[in-house]
Amino acid sequence: MSLCCYLEYILIVVGVIFAFIAVADKLISKKRDLKGKHVMITGGSSGIGLSVAHEVAGRGAHVTLIARNIANLEKAKADVEATVANSVAGGKVQIFSVNLGCDSDAVSSVIKDAEAVLGPVYMLVNCAGFSRAQKFEELSPQVVKSVMDVNVLGSFFITQEAVRSMKQQQEGIIVFTSSQGGLLGLYGFSAYSAAKGALIKLAEALHMEVKPYNITVTVCCPPDTDTPGFEEENKTKPTETKLISEAAGLFKPEEVAHKLVEDALAGKFMTTNGLEGFMLTALCAGMGPITDLKSFLAQVLLSGVFRAVSAFYLWSFDRIVYKEYQQRMSSKKAE
Repeated sequence: MSLCCYLEYILIVVGVIFAFIAVADKLISKKRDLKGKHVMITGGSSGIGLSVAHEVAGRGAHVTLIARNIANLEKAKADVEATVANSVAGGKVQIFSVNLGCDSDAVSSVIKDAEAVLGPVYMLVNCAGFSRAQKFEELSPQVVKSVMDVNVLGSFFITQEAVRSMKQQQEGIIVFTSSQGGLLGLYGFSAYSAAKGALIKLAEALHMEVKPYNITVTVCCPPDTDTPGFEEENKTKPTETKLISEAAGLFKPEEVAHKLVEDALAGKFMTTNGLEGFMLTALCAGMGPITDLKSFLAQVLLSGVFRAVSAFYLWSFDRIVYKEYQQRMSSKKAE
């Protein structure tokens, strides 16, 4: 048997195995119901957070939206209430303006105030965050601190409060929104990748702590998503970063939100979108939690293949960086 035929045979067998696993996974997985449950969403006034709010409201959940800008929150509240009005399940929507990364006392009180109206938080979705794409040496200390405060501490403190409440209820779902940039350090994302990577390790540790309490933890690692935050990010993004990030394409926030909610309700630890996301989560699983058969077998059976494919991606990224470097050097010489 020739090498090409052998490889083709292997791919067919792997394809059949995964098709079987995908069907079995759907049959045995039990998704939880959000009807009448309290879902709290940080960063809920725009982007992925707002799309998550629409997704859970359509499933009958009561929704608490948290963000800093009160005007954006008021508009988001009206938008989500329109979704509730069109849903047969019904639900309530409330908003709170809080700076999550800086005021731990306010974070503590917002959980109590929110639960006083809508009951115990059943699902917390951490979507508050932002990125600043710049070359490493151009990042100011203020920007680096802000990236860490909003992305890491903004999720850490409110999750602490939510977990205290969930442990009393003996149930709950925690979601952290990381990024594919948290799985792979990229040019221009030194601060952002560090912050989003920290969220993944936070989620791994927390998953081990809260598992006995019937609380699950999910990490969302979306690719570039068409949100206001992405538009803002592009204003400072180096050319190299733009060219590299284009490889995974641009997704709609509704796509990301739907997959996030589906996988979180199924208790999956990792959720992402697209082929590149699937490959990255399998490659970077390491000692992460094993929560579903499909992901586990992908990690075991395909990691070698994905590592070989990743070599091509890394080679192409290096070419982009080196080409831009040569152009800058040529421009300087011409001057």
